[in-house]
Amino acid sequence: MELYDSEEQQVEAIKDWWQENGKAVILGAVIGLGGLFGWRYYQDSVVDNQEAASHAYNTTIQTLQTKGLDATADVQTFIDNNSGREYAVLAAMQLAQAQIAAANYKPALEQLEWAKANTKDSALLPVIEIRAVRVKAETGDVEGAISELAAIKAEGYEGRLAELKGDLLLRKGDSEGAYSAYTEAQQAKDASQTLQLKLDDLAK
Repeated sequence: MELYDSEEQQVEAIKDWWQENGKAVILGAVIGLGGLFGWRYYQDSVVDNQEAASHAYNTTIQTLQTKGLDATADVQTFIDNNSGREYAVLAAMQLAQAQIAAANYKPALEQLEWAKANTKDSALLPVIEIRAVRVKAETGDVEGAISELAAIKAEGYEGRLAELKGDLLLRKGDSEGAYSAYTEAQQAKDASQTLQLKLDDLAK
């Protein structure tokens, strides 16, 4: 705003400015408030949807725990209906766990592969990858499991990955390779307490 010689000129200038821009200011305020209320509504809607998904997940998992694999169709329906949510990934992992317990390794691997492809949680991904490697080995594809294991890059899992490599090599009959992998695993921060027993068994 320009400098004025008197207060009257300033008042007149303000009046003129308001006549020219007042509607725009009011409209902007209305839009701003509308956006604020719209954002709050959106946030409330997101929270409601998350709570509904959480409730549905808990109900689905309780059904799985009660009925076992007889609840497979119910769990799969939940996964399909919530495929964009992390709850679907968790449900797939739970279903895979039940299938593994029943030695249904191929469908379990399918669930884990889906979970691996759809999770957005970087902390959960290596857990899924390692489970998938173990299950792939149980299907008889030990070579494929070793190949997939080599592709896993997860900081903080060095010991577990090396130990799993040893387990897989041992299944192939490569005792020397397994011993080397177990020795490597022992040097990692996440080394398990069972490693020494495995090394002792190989040393006999």
